[in-house]
Amino acid sequence: MTDANDAVAALTLLEKAALLSGANTWQTREIPGLGIAPIWMADGPHGVRKQVGSADHLGINGSEPATCFPTAATVANSWDEELAGEIGAALGREASEQSVHVLLGPGLNIKRSPLGGRNFEYFSEDPELSGRLAAAYVRGIQSEGVAATPKHFAVNSQELRRMVSDSVVDERTLRELYLTAFEIVVREAKPWAIMSSYNLINGAYAHENAHLLTDILREEWGFDGAVISDWGGGNDAAAAVRAGGTLEMPSPGFDSARDIVAAVRAGTLDEADLDARVREVLDLVERVTARAVRATVDVEAHQALARRAAAESAVLLRNEDAILPLAPATRVALIGDFVTEPRYQGAGSSLVNARRVSTLADALEESVLDVVGRAQGFRRDGVQQRDLIAEATRLAASADVAVLALGLPETAESEGMDRTTLALPADQVALLHAVAAVNPRVVVVLSAGGVVEMPWLSDTTALIHAYLGGEAGASGIADVLTGIVAPGGRLAESIPRSGADASTAGVFPSTQRTAEYREGLFVGYRWYDATDADVAFPFGFGLGYTTFAYSDLRLVDGVATVTVTNTGERAGTDVVQLYVGRVGESGVHRPQRELKGFVKVRLDAGASEEVTIALGDRAFRYFDVAGGEWRVEPGEYRVSVGHSCVDLALSTTLAVDGTAAETSAPVEPDAYRRADVRHVTDADFAALLGRPVPSAEWGSGPLGYNDPIDRISTARSRTARFAFGIVDRRRRKADASGHPDLNILFMFNAPFRVLSKMSGGLATRRLTDAVLTLVNGRTFRGMGAVLIAYLRGRRLEKHTRETFRAAASVSRRAGRSR
Repeated sequence: MTDANDAVAALTLLEKAALLSGANTWQTREIPGLGIAPIWMADGPHGVRKQVGSADHLGINGSEPATCFPTAATVANSWDEELAGEIGAALGREASEQSVHVLLGPGLNIKRSPLGGRNFEYFSEDPELSGRLAAAYVRGIQSEGVAATPKHFAVNSQELRRMVSDSVVDERTLRELYLTAFEIVVREAKPWAIMSSYNLINGAYAHENAHLLTDILREEWGFDGAVISDWGGGNDAAAAVRAGGTLEMPSPGFDSARDIVAAVRAGTLDEADLDARVREVLDLVERVTARAVRATVDVEAHQALARRAAAESAVLLRNEDAILPLAPATRVALIGDFVTEPRYQGAGSSLVNARRVSTLADALEESVLDVVGRAQGFRRDGVQQRDLIAEATRLAASADVAVLALGLPETAESEGMDRTTLALPADQVALLHAVAAVNPRVVVVLSAGGVVEMPWLSDTTALIHAYLGGEAGASGIADVLTGIVAPGGRLAESIPRSGADASTAGVFPSTQRTAEYREGLFVGYRWYDATDADVAFPFGFGLGYTTFAYSDLRLVDGVATVTVTNTGERAGTDVVQLYVGRVGESGVHRPQRELKGFVKVRLDAGASEEVTIALGDRAFRYFDVAGGEWRVEPGEYRVSVGHSCVDLALSTTLAVDGTAAETSAPVEPDAYRRADVRHVTDADFAALLGRPVPSAEWGSGPLGYNDPIDRISTARSRTARFAFGIVDRRRRKADASGHPDLNILFMFNAPFRVLSKMSGGLATRRLTDAVLTLVNGRTFRGMGAVLIAYLRGRRLEKHTRETFRAAASVSRRAGRSR
């Protein structure tokens, strides 16, 4: 391809506009006359999902085989940047082998609520941990010549009505909690692309939010890549170009291109902005096509890496009487449906066609243990069957140890819907009680993409939270159970005793037009620490097969040094976690302490090692909204190291000069200073926002372009309501079967604009407007308008396509305008 600036000069206005939207579901457009090649994109947070047939973005249709690695929520528990980088490089190699140029991941949204339906795709409730691990993934992926696409930028916390929900959040919370992870990735890993989220942020869609895409991402952080919309996340094409949105995916046909051309000709869009976006596309094409030779994949090596990642990410939460690791020849009963049919990944766009899936049954039967038998124990759909429990208890009674594989069914965690409960299915709890009654030596292996309530914990002797371990996850867990691998995982999120304990309880997910982030900074451990909540397991917690002690904490020239000693009788790994908190009165409200550094260390029994953790630029800062900049408040800070956010073995204090003698002291509502964020009044929230709280109501007028389609249930048209009812009954039937219809879920949560935006040119904006005419009660006029709009749209689309192809095929000299 020729130089980007020369190429831009040679392009027609239509060609430039057309380059800013997809050619189809997964590819960009090509300009053969200038040697501009199309590039291929594919989902890939934990495995490449390149579709081979009918294309969709929800993981419904088939894809090429690929290694399914543990999900981000799993790998986060390793706290291991080196491991994350290895997985990233493996993902990049597999993408390259399949001729995929842009891998759509990793996902790093902050887990605002444990009920988030897509939490399995995200790393943590903490931005420091999320950002550093995601940066390692990005460096690994791009080391293979494939673009990484960190997502979803930004404040994309819920699945319900995710394409129309407006995240209302104050600037300080936005910067400190929801953008910091992305900042770390952009500054430290320099991704070639980033994916904007579906939702609005403070009234503007993410893909056309100039504050996010230009002020912060490009001008402040120095991002020089392409901003790609989430699939169907485009709204106003010209506004996106103006704000910094580069590429709209998938293909809206040429509808968006025509809008951009019209805006330039009308003078409402500066062609310089269009040229800047086109250069970003061309730069991306240049970066990802620079390597002429595709990578080759060592499938066995990737399988081994996936197995090691699963083992090193498993979190040992309980180990009474040191029952684990299980001794050779221990007579073991394997119980649970997950024993033979593992739950190893989530549902939706990240769904990988795994190459070879291991099972706990096979892995343990090939181990040093004596497996006396298997029992299903429960059904995946939650229907309790006494005969299954009876069979399981008979088997358990005959064994030394009962290993129960429990967890959440596939329907509990999926893109497109949030969780309704943190509880384990009742039939599984009944099974656990019954087994514990006949054999108290119970080891539970829990498979879930996130937090599960554990009122049943006392029925276990040991508990491993395996999260979603990928295709080799069962083999990795077998390694942990038998002691081949010592567990070194630490929780990347808090596990409350009840979902009702979360700061977002009762308001998540929002069913209204807005999602109000009234809790501010108090999410996850920041909330539980501030309220002295009695959690089941705190952020950072995890046991091993040995113990570690810390000594001699020192702070010298911005670097913390501490000696770590393995005080047990086995080799093992530990994660030294460093937290910083303000001492005394602060000019701004703050969490008690925040993670500001960590290091993973591996030590033989009795060995010691001095480790260092740098206190970087992020260690003491807060965002000063009035000044529009980061500041460091002068004063005394407590620096602590420990095994979790509450188990802090050593602490010292440090006097910090700050960035100014006096920092601004905003007027802050007492609710935030007291961390009483469940009782924030409208006035309090408005004071935090610095503006009136926008209305959360949907309104009672006619449905519009960006109203969710499921609001047809309130439409004026009886015909539309009847048709909606038919589809809704199909949705409920699919939900009841345990296999939700993701297409219907996506459609119901989506706005009407997707009718044209995701049609690939089959529909135009005019057709969507005609549908709205019908839905809003003008049935017969609407039906006629739909037919006319469709026919005219097809003719217009054909004309634009032919014009574009004719121009694009003409060979020309770059730099010469046409």
